[in-house]
Amino acid sequence: MSELTSVVKEASENGTDTSPDDIGTIEETPEDTILSRQTSVNLVPFIGQRFVSQDAAYEFYCSFAKQCGFSIRRHRTRGKDGVGRGITRRDFTCHRGGYPQLKPSDDGKLQRNRKSSRCGCQAYMRIVKRADFDVPEWRITGFSNIHNHELLKSNEVNLLPAYCTISSDDKSRICMFAKAGMSVRQMLRLMEMEKGVKLGCLPFTEIDVRNLLQSFRNIDRDNDTIDLLMMCKEKKDKDANFKYNFKMDAHNRLEHIAWSYGSSIRSYEAFGDAIIFDTTHRLEAYDMILGIWVGVDSHGMNCFFGCVLLRDENMQSFSWALKTFLGFVNGKAPETILTDQNMWLKEAIAMEMPRTKHAFCIWHIIAKFSDWFSTLLGSQYDKWKAEFHRLYNLHSVDDFEVGWREMVDTYGLHGNKHIVSLYALRIFWALPFLRCYFFAGMTSTFQSESINAYIQRFLSAQSLLDNFVEQVAAIVDFKDQVGAKQKMQRKLHKVSLKMGSPIESHAATVLTPYAFCKLQEELVLAQQYASLMVDENYFIVRHHTEMDGGCKVIWIPHDEFISCSCHQFEFSGILCRHVLRVLSTNNCFHIPDQYLPIRWRDLTKHFQHSNNSGKAQFLQSMVSTLISESAGTEEWIGLACDQMAMLLSRVKEFSGHPNGSNGLVGYDNSPSDSLILPEVEDSDSMVHSYSVGNLGKLKERRQRDGVDVYRKKRRCSVPCCGQFGHAANDCSVIGGDDLNGDGLGFL
Repeated sequence: MSELTSVVKEASENGTDTSPDDIGTIEETPEDTILSRQTSVNLVPFIGQRFVSQDAAYEFYCSFAKQCGFSIRRHRTRGKDGVGRGITRRDFTCHRGGYPQLKPSDDGKLQRNRKSSRCGCQAYMRIVKRADFDVPEWRITGFSNIHNHELLKSNEVNLLPAYCTISSDDKSRICMFAKAGMSVRQMLRLMEMEKGVKLGCLPFTEIDVRNLLQSFRNIDRDNDTIDLLMMCKEKKDKDANFKYNFKMDAHNRLEHIAWSYGSSIRSYEAFGDAIIFDTTHRLEAYDMILGIWVGVDSHGMNCFFGCVLLRDENMQSFSWALKTFLGFVNGKAPETILTDQNMWLKEAIAMEMPRTKHAFCIWHIIAKFSDWFSTLLGSQYDKWKAEFHRLYNLHSVDDFEVGWREMVDTYGLHGNKHIVSLYALRIFWALPFLRCYFFAGMTSTFQSESINAYIQRFLSAQSLLDNFVEQVAAIVDFKDQVGAKQKMQRKLHKVSLKMGSPIESHAATVLTPYAFCKLQEELVLAQQYASLMVDENYFIVRHHTEMDGGCKVIWIPHDEFISCSCHQFEFSGILCRHVLRVLSTNNCFHIPDQYLPIRWRDLTKHFQHSNNSGKAQFLQSMVSTLISESAGTEEWIGLACDQMAMLLSRVKEFSGHPNGSNGLVGYDNSPSDSLILPEVEDSDSMVHSYSVGNLGKLKERRQRDGVDVYRKKRRCSVPCCGQFGHAANDCSVIGGDDLNGDGLGFL
């Protein structure tokens, strides 16, 4: 008691208030406690022990607690009212001291009950400030080491947050790894190898590294914004083709920012007819939505168009993003756009891109099926999912409607809110409603997975805001280089002809390897279908195992018009097996120009001998823009066609062009001997070379002023004939005794 009295006397002399709480207490600890076993006498706190500062006392008590098997936290403080002397008392407690308290939120509702490790432990150490001879110091006035919980072992205590410390050198390396775009797990594994420790034996955990990165990002967001805008300005000064735009809020903080690169704008001019706008990811460090515009080029490779960061997820933010992006690409809206199932984005697209067909990415919808239906359907979930995929891939709208009703009845899903919502929005995701629009194959599972992996590359680049923009630029450049290398490798490989047909040979010389492989697949499958003529221009094409049904094909030879009810050409830009079957059975040895879209053509084949390849790419982008801009009304289309016809006739009048080496396959009527197809390899590994004129059309040669020119012969439209040089009325097949007009069949 004499020691306790002296402590109270010292506190009174120091001018501090004394209360039952303030009086230091000494808890007697038996000699066989954990403290006596694991610590030395020099590390045990004692009443009257002095420290030069609060921090020194904290470090001492922290070292003591670590050896005992617990951690500490700063608790209550007290100052001398009215004197202005600052803090005069500090309490340090066990990390499990006190009890969790539910605090009401701003709207009056209690916060959710989070799990807590606090159990009311009474272990503590109290220090009081006093000044002897005007030199301030801190003394221990209270100490207790009695815990109401089990203390941790030495290998367990290191996992407590208080002891998961990261040295300054490690912090610098982690920051460098983050700028390089490494993931947190990659950082930990690399540092484990550098330090030579076992897996998971670093003095810090994955959560500690993530918290450190978050603290880096939260250091000064205002300065990050300034650095970002300055970086964009400097990049714009160096590259006039770099485009960016931003918006500040009422508090002069960055609200939205969008940017695109010169190569991205050029890619959009050629392949911006069908795009994806992905807004399903966020930059967590800045609490901003990350939106990425991507597409597919003529070689089936992903191409980056632009990027945007949005503070809020609402219609106004999405409208700003779409309007800004259209400004980057000179107002050229895409024909189709794929997004996730976001109603605000849906409204924004309808407002900013009224002529663009909007659809939902099916893979975002299917990803939610497990949460929506797995518990509800139980063992029938897999069977239902297979039925959903069957309905999704149907061609007929009527078949979809009938099948959907049967599916709902079979599985009892009439009142399910997700089924009701999916059916209400079916025109945005079901293929029977989308096949009349061009999506460049981006709705396929393989392409969707490829695009998602491409987007993940950008997410791994998160660090500081200006570094993120630089990382995106580095990824775009890297992908462009890899893509150019892959395209070159594909060109060096000989095209393998599986059918050996003229149509296949002709397509191999015009299309890119990616597009040709798609067409070749349809050509191979076309052999399994029967073509049945209904009248002169109307055919039914069905699989050889089917007795009814099939697709309806319209083929008008003299107009070179062909259409199929499956709408695959409109949907993907590649002719379907039904059309190819009709063409082959009606003695058509080439594919008309309009069914080999510029979008899938390998134009570099036709400009590889020219020194004006840059101008050729510019011409291609101009033609693409012309088609997009003139698609508004019939008047615009007619005007564009007339002007293009006049321009084409003038180009053909240039001397030397018919026999020149710069003629385009499918774009002019140049003679066949000036267009030699590249070597192609058939299924028997025999290499052949082909020579065609005007996409394989047969022409007769005649002399005019000593120069060989070509005149197109008339082609007979009788299916059993198909010869050149006469019309259907003069056909000898119809006039023959063995076959009259009524007896015409089909091949």
